[in-house]
Amino acid sequence: MPSNGPSVTRTIAGLDIAHRIEQKFPGAVEGAIPEAATVKADKLAEVCTFLRDDPELKLEFLSSLTAVDQLEYFEVVYHLTSIRLNQMTAIKVKASDRENPRVPSVTPIWPGANLQEREAYDLMGIVFEGHPDLRRVFLWDGFDGWPLRKDYLVGPGGRFPGLERFPGESREPLGGRG
Repeated sequence: MPSNGPSVTRTIAGLDIAHRIEQKFPGAVEGAIPEAATVKADKLAEVCTFLRDDPELKLEFLSSLTAVDQLEYFEVVYHLTSIRLNQMTAIKVKASDRENPRVPSVTPIWPGANLQEREAYDLMGIVFEGHPDLRRVFLWDGFDGWPLRKDYLVGPGGRFPGLERFPGESREPLGGRG
């Protein structure tokens, strides 16, 4: 008896998508974990085009693009979906270096990456090479720094991920003085 309820989206594990990528592009995968495959930056455009166009994958929709500061390096994470085949997966790419992070733009492959790449640039400082209009989207031109980097706020003794409290916030415990 057919079900009238919603079907469950199939997740293609990182290890499985890494295997598929390696079959088509030997040496293109830098690593894989159950959640995602990490692709070498110089192979990103080829790999993403394959993931979009392969009839068994049809990952035509970039549902999310975000950046992660791993302290030693930055990575960009792509969540890809096939609406037609009801499946999804994730891939990652490491930025070229921490001082001048760069990765290829995927805007020619998924036009929806345009705004998402601009957001990652604006908040993390990652340059997406080949992007048609890479400029800040939330902050103003001339804003100093990249506020989502873990080293944006540096205090005594080195890096820390944030402030002890909000600026101007009282040091008194909640509820006042006794």
